[in-house]
Amino acid sequence: MTAVRVRALRRVFGDRAVLDDLDLTIGRGEFVALLGASGSGKTTLLRILGALDGADGGEVLVPEARTIVFQEPRLIPSTRVLANVTVGLPRGAATRETGLRALAEVGLEQHADAWPATLSGGEAQRVALARALVREPELLLLDEPFAALDALTRLRMQDLVGELRRIHRPAVLLVTHDVDEAVRLADRVAVLRDGRLVTDEPVTVPHPRDPGDPEVVALRRRLLADLGVHATTPAGAPTPAPSTTRAPQKEFSA
Repeated sequence: MTAVRVRALRRVFGDRAVLDDLDLTIGRGEFVALLGASGSGKTTLLRILGALDGADGGEVLVPEARTIVFQEPRLIPSTRVLANVTVGLPRGAATRETGLRALAEVGLEQHADAWPATLSGGEAQRVALARALVREPELLLLDEPFAALDALTRLRMQDLVGELRRIHRPAVLLVTHDVDEAVRLADRVAVLRDGRLVTDEPVTVPHPRDPGDPEVVALRRRLLADLGVHATTPAGAPTPAPSTTRAPQKEFSA
């Protein structure tokens, strides 16, 4: 089943086509990571999928139930944590219970009555994640949600997102600059360059993924090369097989 289907997408700013004849398909429950240099159009694509921006051409089909987690938590400072999670939900007896359950999933049920200003960066981002998942989205859009966090908190948040994804099973599109993050989390990794996807590869190594696994090392090397970064092989380490031309992405039957 297909959650996202993009065909011949075009988005122009001035005289520059940021997205040009782009095709992308994401299956239901599939986790896709999108890599690309700054200004390559990653966030533009995510915003179009989230209905925050419009396309200048092409076809975009996405589920109605979709949510976005941004790099900044974007919490309402004058509203307590629980109310931030449930903001916009229909009023009713289940709202508080639903919000507390979402906070429990991200380990913050004890902070329900706290003010956002008292939270750490990682805690605030967990609240943003709970706010997104409480709506049970069919599509979860993640716009570099860990970029502002320290390295240890980032790893913990990656693990949390992976676990919540396994529980809720939304389709996920993660926009990131971090190749290791993409390989660690995603079922497929795509690279955006010159307005199109130049790479779209499955990650077949089972979770949890060892960064030293030869398949992971080889994939990381190929992705870095597609991003214009050519890593050197450490002394004594096996040289990964040369990159091959990747076949076009597979279609998912609706």
